This record gives sequence, structure tokens and C-alpha cells, in this order.
Amino acid sequence: MTQLTDGFGRRFPYLRLSLTEACNFSCSYCLPNGYQADGRPRFLEVDEIGRLVRAFATLGMHKIRLTGGEPSLRKDLEQIIERVAGVPGIRKVAITTNGTLLPRRLPGWHLAGLTALNVSMDSLRRERFKTITGHDRLPEIQEGLALAQALGMESVKLNAVLLRGLNDDELPDWMAFLRDRPISVRFIELMRTGDNADYFERHHLRASVVVDQLLAAGWRLRPRAADAGPAREYTHPDHRGSIGVIAPYSKDFCQGCNRLRVTARGDLRLCLFGEFGVPLRPLLQHEDDRDALLARITTQLGLKAAGHGLHQGQTGLTPNLASIGG
Repeated sequence: MTQLTDGFGRRFPYLRLSLTEACNFSCSYCLPNGYQADGRPRFLEVDEIGRLVRAFATLGMHKIRLTGGEPSLRKDLEQIIERVAGVPGIRKVAITTNGTLLPRRLPGWHLAGLTALNVSMDSLRRERFKTITGHDRLPEIQEGLALAQALGMESVKLNAVLLRGLNDDELPDWMAFLRDRPISVRFIELMRTGDNADYFERHHLRASVVVDQLLAAGWRLRPRAADAGPAREYTHPDHRGSIGVIAPYSKDFCQGCNRLRVTARGDLRLCLFGEFGVPLRPLLQHEDDRDALLARITTQLGLKAAGHGLHQGQTGLTPNLASIGG
């Protein structure tokens, strides 16, 4: 089987596929004023998604993460999961969601083929959660997490954006939360995007602060799996859960890049903060375009840069993380 490899020898078994730019939250670090529809063409349809994923699977990808915006806003999400999970070669189908619909929808998604669940949960404290996200929905999310564990999901992870002055004192709470729960919590260093410069200046905290606290508390770094995301995972013998740290401003962060992205409108993005997108949608309309689609993907991969330009304040095309799925 062909393996996607770039000019720096990095392999790409992992695709992050956005299903929508819409979101029903108004998180202070992403869409503080809520999602505003722009009237542009609709998002990728189920058949287009099927052709896209079959092409990437032919090129050696075996892990697909469905993202947004908020992917659960797609009324056809269960059908999308079933289509993706049915593609030969795809072994892992994951979703990143804010979790509000989990109590109602997760059993159906699981039956359709969902194997991994990532839930955004920026605080364990209800009032703080409401302040950060704009919505008082923490109880439903926690109910959904309990359901995921009852269903025996292969992987359940939580994502918390690290925010100075808002949630950066909660590490002891998270450690206690993970003592008896086989869940991974990942702290994500706040990233500068096109729309959040002032917010970034106020609330950015280096992820190394969390790493130092983890090491001091006896947590140790776990070896990284080949198809893992960008998190460096830490474990502790007294805790069933683990803690991951995603530090995009750390030295050599991009060396281990193993994922590509496709936007909800069908543009290939070689980097979350890249300067250009490659339109794939015109080649997703007919099976006859399959060879041209494969050629476009492999040719463009040769243009992938060694790393992002965040340290220089270069945020590329990304106005906010909802626009591409983080």
C-alpha cells in the first residue's frame, strides 16, 4: 500500500476531517460572539466524504477524526460515521465534540462504527465552564462521559484549553478526577489565530508550566504511538487516567506531525496554520476522478513546510479554530 510521506520523511496515517464550521457554543477563545453563517456553499455531502476517505485510505491513512465546528450539528452524522467506518483500511473513527448531545446520540454513533471520543471540557467547575463556553451544559457532558464508559468505547479523551487566569489552577482537581477513571485529559496550549490576538495576550500560558507541575507530582512521559495525535501523554502509577499536553509553541513540535486536514468545504490543509488550501471538492463528484484526486493529494504533500509560523505571529488562513477543526 502507498504511504503518504512528505519531503521531511514524516508519514501521515491520520486525517482530521471537518464536517461543519457551525457551532452551538460561544467559547471565549474561539467564537465569543457565536457562529455567524456566511452564506457560502454547503458543507461536504455524505457521498463526497465517502470518496474523500476512500482516497486517503488508498494512500495509507487508517485513522479519521471527524471535527467541526461542532460535528454533532450534522443531522446525517450517524450516516457519515457509518460510511467512513465502512471504508476498507480505516481502523479508527474518532470524533471531537462539545458533548452536549452525547446522552441522546452516542449509542447510535457507536453502533455506526465510532471507536474513539474526544470531548471539549475546559473546566471541572460548572460556573467556570459556563463562563468559558457561554453555556451551562457541564452536567449533560458528564452524563455523556459516563455513557461512553458504559458502552466500552475504545478511547475516551477530554480536551481542556489552558487559559491563564481562567482555569490554570485546576490541575489538582484533574488529578483527583483521573484517579479512578480510565480517561485521558489533554491540556491544549492556547494558540494565536486571526481573530484572537488580544485574548491570546491576556490568557496565553506556556504548556511547560503544566509539564513542570506533572513531573513534580510524579507523573512520567509515556512513549508515543505512531498514529497518536500531537499530545505528549503522562501517566502515574496511582491514577487510572492519563494527562496529555499539546504544546504547539514548544521546540520541535512539528517534527512529529502525522496528520493532514480537510475543511468542511473540501479544501486540503497541510498545516493548521498554513497559508493556503488545496481544493479537493471538484474531484469528489465522480468516481472517474479518483486518479486525479490521488495525484492532487500526493503532489501537494510535497509542499508541506517543516513547521508552522506561530512563533513569528503567523496564523495563516485560520481566523478561529471552528473554521478548520483545531
